[in-house]
Amino acid sequence: MSTNPASNNKPAPCIVDFGTIVNKDDIKRLLNDLCHVRYFHSIDGQSQSEGQGYILEVFNEPNQSTLIANGSIYINVQSFDYLQLSQSFSQETCFDLVQEHRILRLIPISVQNSEQILTRNIDAATIEAMVTDVLSARLDVQLDDDF
Repeated sequence: MSTNPASNNKPAPCIVDFGTIVNKDDIKRLLNDLCHVRYFHSIDGQSQSEGQGYILEVFNEPNQSTLIANGSIYINVQSFDYLQLSQSFSQETCFDLVQEHRILRLIPISVQNSEQILTRNIDAATIEAMVTDVLSARLDVQLDDDF
């Protein structure tokens, strides 16, 4: 890649499997692809809690909390300073969300059933909207045929 010497623009970072991500949009983009994860929460290296859950929402709002309860995970990227991307000894991808002395480690749980992957983000409201669109389109076609 060539760059214009008169310009001080540097190319955007390229992070593959390992690295530190500080840009909130990049962090959000990475986490949005996760679904079912194991999580480990520690403060000053001391385990606070761990479990499994589904990431239901990743957002970027300064006045809202990151919440983990009852197997549901809502992550606000504003709750963390950066994301450290690494691999465990067993070659699992680790997403470490870091805020001063706090680390929330997320490790994806692979889903064997591809149908689960496809339906992960489809909630009842989305399905209802899709059905409404299909029925509306069908009604439009029927009305056009009548004229």
